[in-house]
Amino acid sequence: MAEIKLTDAQKARIERNRQRALMLRNARLSSRPYPEGKSRDNAARLGDSSSSISRVIDTGGGFLLDSDDKETLHGAPKNLIKEPAPILGGEQLNCCECQKEFLTSYIYKHFEVPVCDNCRDHEGKHALVTKTEAKEQFLLKDCDLDRREPPLKFMLKKNPHHSRGEMKLYLKLQIVQRAHDVWGGEEGLEEAKEDKAEKRETQKQRKFDKKVKELRRAVRTSTWKKDTRRHEHEFAEAEVYNEETDEWTKTCKTCDYQLTYEKM
Repeated sequence: MAEIKLTDAQKARIERNRQRALMLRNARLSSRPYPEGKSRDNAARLGDSSSSISRVIDTGGGFLLDSDDKETLHGAPKNLIKEPAPILGGEQLNCCECQKEFLTSYIYKHFEVPVCDNCRDHEGKHALVTKTEAKEQFLLKDCDLDRREPPLKFMLKKNPHHSRGEMKLYLKLQIVQRAHDVWGGEEGLEEAKEDKAEKRETQKQRKFDKKVKELRRAVRTSTWKKDTRRHEHEFAEAEVYNEETDEWTKTCKTCDYQLTYEKM
């Protein structure tokens, strides 16, 4: 077979590729050193030409740095590519549960409460409460939720019970705090709940008594039959004469009806 001859341009390109491969290999070796007990024979096979190549550092950002630029890399500020944290009162956000700094969270984004996602209590105070539950469980009105300062934040979600409707979701922590403000604390809220329960029981008893009364009336009406027969008077034989009017009077034996008449 005829020997294939390479042009100078092809040889130069092969050499560049070889040098680039050596640089990448050295970068990986610098970031992942050999474990103890492992020989480095594979690295020695590259030849003495690798010693003349400057050591490179893989930045992880899609490009390589020479060892001469190491100081530049380590001297850069740590937050160079870090987005600034949201500002609350002129300072970075600190989680009110773990006291750690965080950029943003689900609770802060929707309800402006500084709680990180790791500390969120899904089933407890950070649960989402519907408007109906806020009214029934915490005795709040529309004005307490939407008009009382400051108005409570809420989310709009599709109502699973109505295909075209939407429901408002509030943060339970803020709902409890608003209920305490309205009723004067937890004790006031419990007293209000007890009063409401008593009124509800009283109303149920009244409805029950009313139904019983209506039932008794219906039973009496069904058993009592009105006598629709026409009454016929039965007069006594005795007659009473009135000299002043010159009239005679007879009285019915059953209904005391009096019949007055004159005799010719």
